[in-house]
Amino acid sequence: MAVGVRHFVRLKLRITANGLRGQTWRVVLFVVGAVMAACTAVGGYALLSVPGLLDDQRAAETVLPLAGAAVMLGWLFLPLVFFGVDESLDPARFALLPLRRRTLIGGLFVASLAGVPAAATLAGTLGMVDTAARLGGPVAAGVQLAGVTAGLLLCVAISRALTSAFATALRSRRARDLATVLLAVLAALLGPLQLAAIAGAENADWAGLGRVADVVAWTPLGAPYSVGLDVVAGRAWAVPIKLALVLATIVLLLRWWHATLERAMLGTVGHSGPRERTASAREPVAQLVPRWLPQTRFGALAAREMRYWWRETRRRASLITFGVVGVFLPIFIAVSSGTAGAPTSILVFVGALAAASLANQFGFEGSAYAANVVAGVPGRVELATRVTGLSVYVLPALLAIAVIVGVVIGEPGTVPSMIGTLAAAYGVGLALVLPISVRLAYALPDTANPFALSSGGGMAKGLLSIGALFGAALITVPLQLAAYLADDFWRWAGLPLGLLYGGAALVLGLRMAGSMLDRRMPELLATVTADQ
Repeated sequence: MAVGVRHFVRLKLRITANGLRGQTWRVVLFVVGAVMAACTAVGGYALLSVPGLLDDQRAAETVLPLAGAAVMLGWLFLPLVFFGVDESLDPARFALLPLRRRTLIGGLFVASLAGVPAAATLAGTLGMVDTAARLGGPVAAGVQLAGVTAGLLLCVAISRALTSAFATALRSRRARDLATVLLAVLAALLGPLQLAAIAGAENADWAGLGRVADVVAWTPLGAPYSVGLDVVAGRAWAVPIKLALVLATIVLLLRWWHATLERAMLGTVGHSGPRERTASAREPVAQLVPRWLPQTRFGALAAREMRYWWRETRRRASLITFGVVGVFLPIFIAVSSGTAGAPTSILVFVGALAAASLANQFGFEGSAYAANVVAGVPGRVELATRVTGLSVYVLPALLAIAVIVGVVIGEPGTVPSMIGTLAAAYGVGLALVLPISVRLAYALPDTANPFALSSGGGMAKGLLSIGALFGAALITVPLQLAAYLADDFWRWAGLPLGLLYGGAALVLGLRMAGSMLDRRMPELLATVTADQ
């Protein structure tokens, strides 16, 4: 019997039903997800039908393409984070079956439509059909229905092609960690997004937004959701062009999926050869230490710290949260206060916040720190390498924060002085947190959750961070006074003075904390391994 599309749909539905059998918690989660999807669909239908109820054609031409583009982007990005949720559609499950590639792609594509996300998307976007019907009658509604259907097919094609292309990377531990780290971004963005929404509603340029919607309506993201409105506006000639654009995009995505399907089915097996040849071309030490670092103990330890900050979820979550807060906080403070520039005290807070990531730097490692103790790494070298590993990521971030804030608030001339203020605060913050990390370290639980803390760890983390921020604010008072009392002088002198101030503080902190670490290595190791 030839395998057809219906077999893939039946397989998916049967696997879904078998997965729910005898698993009460899965049934509960499935029901909750279905209810949430239904509520989202009802809400989407209601919102997208509002322009038709108001009989406002221009509002419909603005809302429908932008809403459709948002739906499309959701289908584009969410699978990259939550790949594997629908295991029945994993191409690797069919690697050993004698199926033609075209049959496999067609079956997986249609089976993707047999699920809660596709049903909720279709139900929610039917509100566009209601709007088209109220504005242009049954002909416009029929065309819009065809556009909504094509849009759903494009959503599925984007999702399946992209997850197939990145299947190898998405199965790695690093990608699974990314889903957890994104929680830090979402949590940090809640406040800024709320403020941005309020400010956008108060100061929205609706004419400019309409022009953006007009452009989006001629892209694959918004084209399928605007064809009904073209009929309403008397632009029937645009309908076949837009539908052809959407269908051509679907065909291209399916061809891309066809080309990448084998790699998705094989996983990481096919990548070992090139990696081995690349690694063998360099010496063992050179494989671990970047070329710009010295091939010494310092370079090896600094390279290790750089890898830790990139791969370890606790550290990476800290970096991402700092990046979000560091960009949005100065902007919103400046906008809400009505001043011409970002307050210097806020920049000091941002720079010190970056340094506060090292307040419990030894707690991140736990028992792994024993290797450095046995090797007898000098305290000053140990701390300097840890500062280097963090600074590789923080210094470009501080530079970007200064540029972004300066441009957004309309004061690009203050960017050099803001860089100096951030550098001074970062150096002073490091000078404070290095001794703190040696004297007041605490153990972290051995868990994959980057936000988990031992009993009392939350209070310790809060006090250490607040202490470092408060101390940095006090020590940088001379710079803050100079910026406040002599603004013109600080614009050109802030950069060199800030670099010198922060550098001198860092050197002093390394000398003090290095000597302290040499005396307390055993006690520090016992402290950070107390819960392990």
